[in-house]
Amino acid sequence: MFSKLALRNVRRSFRDYGVYLLTLTFGVCLFYTFNSIEGQGAIVYLSQSENPMVDAIMMIINIFSVFVAVVLACLILYANRFLLRRRKRELGTYLLLGLSQGQVSRLLFLETGIVGLISLAAGLGLGVLASFGMSALTLSMFEMDVSALLAVNFSPAAAGKTVLYFGIIFLLVMLFSGVRVSRSKLIDLIHGERKNEVLKPRPLMAAVVQLAAGVICLAGAYAILLTFGMALAVAVPFLCFPMLGLGTAGTLLIFRSLSGFVMKFVQGHPGVYYKNLNVFTLRQWLSKVHTTYLAQTVVCILLLLSIGVTASSVGLNNTLSSMTDGEAPVDITLWDYYDEEGGDQPMDFPALLQEGGFDTAVRLKGHNSLILYRDDPELTGFGREEDTPVQAVLALSDYNRQLALIGQPPISLAPGTSQIVEESPINGASHWRYLIVEDEAVQGLKVSCHCWSANYAGQAEESERMIFQLIQPYDYTRSIYADSRLETYMDVMGSKILALFLGLYLGFTFLLAAAAVLALQQLSQAADNTGRYSILRRLGAEERQVKKSATQQVALAFLLPLALALVHSVVGMKAANDIIATAGRVDSAASSFVTAGVLLVVYGGYFLATSLACRRMAKNA
Repeated sequence: MFSKLALRNVRRSFRDYGVYLLTLTFGVCLFYTFNSIEGQGAIVYLSQSENPMVDAIMMIINIFSVFVAVVLACLILYANRFLLRRRKRELGTYLLLGLSQGQVSRLLFLETGIVGLISLAAGLGLGVLASFGMSALTLSMFEMDVSALLAVNFSPAAAGKTVLYFGIIFLLVMLFSGVRVSRSKLIDLIHGERKNEVLKPRPLMAAVVQLAAGVICLAGAYAILLTFGMALAVAVPFLCFPMLGLGTAGTLLIFRSLSGFVMKFVQGHPGVYYKNLNVFTLRQWLSKVHTTYLAQTVVCILLLLSIGVTASSVGLNNTLSSMTDGEAPVDITLWDYYDEEGGDQPMDFPALLQEGGFDTAVRLKGHNSLILYRDDPELTGFGREEDTPVQAVLALSDYNRQLALIGQPPISLAPGTSQIVEESPINGASHWRYLIVEDEAVQGLKVSCHCWSANYAGQAEESERMIFQLIQPYDYTRSIYADSRLETYMDVMGSKILALFLGLYLGFTFLLAAAAVLALQQLSQAADNTGRYSILRRLGAEERQVKKSATQQVALAFLLPLALALVHSVVGMKAANDIIATAGRVDSAASSFVTAGVLLVVYGGYFLATSLACRRMAKNA
C-alpha cells in the first residue's frame, strides 16, 4: 500500500518534486562528469604519451570529489528542507486520517527512494553526454588530429562511485525527513503553508557591530594574502588557516548583519521604504537572509572559487602557451654538431630529406639553414662587458632569414657595430644570448654547430615522423639532435590540461552549484509566496508591481553574494597573478573576459530563468 501511495504522490506532486528532482539530477550529472574524465579523450591521450601529469590530475580529482560530494549533500538537504515545508499540510492530513508519525516517515522514505532512482538514471544519462562535451572541449586544445579519441564512453567506475556517494546522501535525506516529521506538531503541519519565517528584530547597534567585525576579519585575511602571497600562505599552515578562517568568518558576519542593518537603514528613509511594494519585498527577502545567512556564505565562497579558479586557469594557460612559443618558435630544428677540424662538412638536411622521399616543397612551408659560431672578442673586435656573455655568434643575413621564418621583421646594423639579442628564434635555445654581427665579421670564427629549422605545411605529426626516421641512422655516426615543437608542446600539455581543463571544470562546478542553490531557494520562496501575492492583488496592488516585487527578490538574492565574491576575487587574483607572472606574462584581459563570459552565460542564465519562473508563479497566484 505504501509503495502505491508513494508512487502516486510522486506522480501527482511532480510540480513540487520538479525543483528537487532537477537538483538531484544536476548533482548526479555533475558528479559523474567530474569523476569520469579518466576515460575521456584528453586524459587517455596523455596516458598513452606517458605524461606524468596524469597521476597529478587524477589525484586532485579524487581530493575534490570528496569536497564536491559534501557540497552536493548540503545542496540536496537544503532542497529537501524546502520540499518538506511545502508538504506540511499534506503530511498533517495523513496524521489526521490516522497514520502514525512512523508510517508517515516510512512513506517519505519510499518517496525519497523513488525520486533518488529517477534522478540517478536521468543524471547518469545526462552525465554521459556532458562527459562527451567535456572530452570534445579538452581535445580541441590539442594542436593535432586526435579526433579518433572523441567518442561517447560510459565509465562504470565513475557510475559506481556516483551511486555510492549519492546512496549515502539519500540515506541522510531519508533520516533527516523522518526526524523532522517526528518532531513536528500536528498544528504546525496543518498551518505550515500559512506560517511565515519569523523575522526576529535585532538592535541596530548589534547589526553595525557585526558588520564592522566582518569588515575587520576580511581586512585581516586580505592583509595576510597580499603580504605573504598565495603560495606562502597556502604552503605554511599557520598562515593558511587564519587567512581562510578570517575570510569565512568575515563573509558570514556581513551576511548575518544584513537582516538588522539593511532594515533599519531603509526604515530611516520612508520615501524608499513605503514606495510601491518595497515593504513586502524587503521583509520577504530579509526573512530569508536572516535564516539562511549560512547558505548565503556558502554561495559567496562558491562564487569566489568559481571566479578565482576560472580566471587563474585561463591566465596560467596563456602563460604556458607563451612559454611553448618561446621554447619552440618553429616546428622543428635539427642541430648538427659536426667536427670542422676533422674535415666534416655541415649536413645538407634538405638534400637528405629529398633523397629519403620527403618532398620539402610540399610538406614544408619554409625552412632555413644557419651556422652558429663560437664567440671570440679578439677576432670580432667588439668590446662587451664581462657580465654579458653570449652563447653563439650569428651572421646578420642568417639571423634575418631565421626571423623571416618565424614571421618577425629583420634588423639592421650600422657599419662596424653589433647587437646582442636575448629572444631566440631557434628551438631548444630559449635562454641563449646571441651576438649578431655583419657577415664579414664571422670570418675566422670557429664553428659551433650547423642548425636547420623548418615549419610544416600540414600533417605535422606525419611529417615529423618521416624526418625522425630519415635522420635516425646518423645519430650513431655524428652528433645530430632534434628539437620539435610538438615534443615541447606535449611536455607542456599536461600542465596546460591541469591548468585549463581542471580549472574551468572546477569553475563550472562551483558556479553551477552556487547558482543552483540560489535558484532553488528563490523558486521555493516564490511558491510559498503565491498566497501572499494573491492577497496583495486583493489589497489593490497592480500586476506590474507584483511581478516587479518577485523579480527584485531574485535580484537581491543573486547579486549580493556575487558582489562580495567579486571583492574577494579581486584580492585573490592579485595574489594569484603574482605567482603566474613568475613563469611568464599574465594576460589579465583574456582571463577577465573569459571569466565574465562564464558568469554571464551560467550565472546570468540561472538568474534570468529563475526571475521568469518567479514572475510566472506570481502571475498565476
